[in-house]
Amino acid sequence: MLKDKVIGFIGAGSMAEAMISGIVSSEIIPSENIVVSNRSNKNRLYELENKYRVRGVMKKDLLIEGLDIIVLAMKPKDIEKALVTLKDNIRPHQLVLSVIAGITTDYLEEGLASGQPVIRVMPNTSSMIGESATAISSGKYVSSNHVIDTRLILETIGRVYTIDENQMDVFTGVAGSGPAYFYYLMEHMEKTAKEAGLDEELTRDVVAQTILGAAKMMQEKQEEPSSLRKKVTSPNGTTAAGLEALSENGGGTAISAAIKGATERSKEISAEKARELVLY
Repeated sequence: MLKDKVIGFIGAGSMAEAMISGIVSSEIIPSENIVVSNRSNKNRLYELENKYRVRGVMKKDLLIEGLDIIVLAMKPKDIEKALVTLKDNIRPHQLVLSVIAGITTDYLEEGLASGQPVIRVMPNTSSMIGESATAISSGKYVSSNHVIDTRLILETIGRVYTIDENQMDVFTGVAGSGPAYFYYLMEHMEKTAKEAGLDEELTRDVVAQTILGAAKMMQEKQEEPSSLRKKVTSPNGTTAAGLEALSENGGGTAISAAIKGATERSKEISAEKARELVLY
């Protein structure tokens, strides 16, 4: 049972906090069984301790052997040092979850003890409000119980999708980076409406509600986006004029390019880390 397990976070950033918040709110793991660590920011640890009643410790004082689940939530540049420390202290029964973009399960398995169960996790920033689209990919040594536990933890911050490792880069491009695309769109919608005389605060709420409504319509109606688009597009109407302007100005091309760009960067990070491991 998860209630009996101890989970430790190496890294205390926004993603770690989102996961901690979901776990504490759902009570699937008691707050006293949650440990969070970072390298040097004691104030951040105090903040998380006071907010969620978890245990905060400096990374050098984290007792790896006492954890059942280890969440790697540091920046990609710090993964090598973390793996060196883990390899000397980790036990075969401990499950490692990695939320580090671009770091493959193969890379983690190579850097850890032989046979270590590893699951790669890709949430997005909407996890902060429990609405993440999170992907998981299992390493070679993961059991069905490991997957069940991982899904239960991640479902506290949103929806969870199991995908193959080779699909993780494009998932990163779509869902991991996706919220930023929508924020960019919202910036321009808000700017244009404001220039036309609409109140800024009103516009921001209207734009957010419009996107929220469209997303809910997509989920509840279970229709293709092209079908929903056609239903709100009358011939020679305002929506048709707007969509024509989007097309003429490369709107669809820009969206595809954004996803492809993020996907390629995720692949590059994976390749860079693989080369570093060989050199190491």
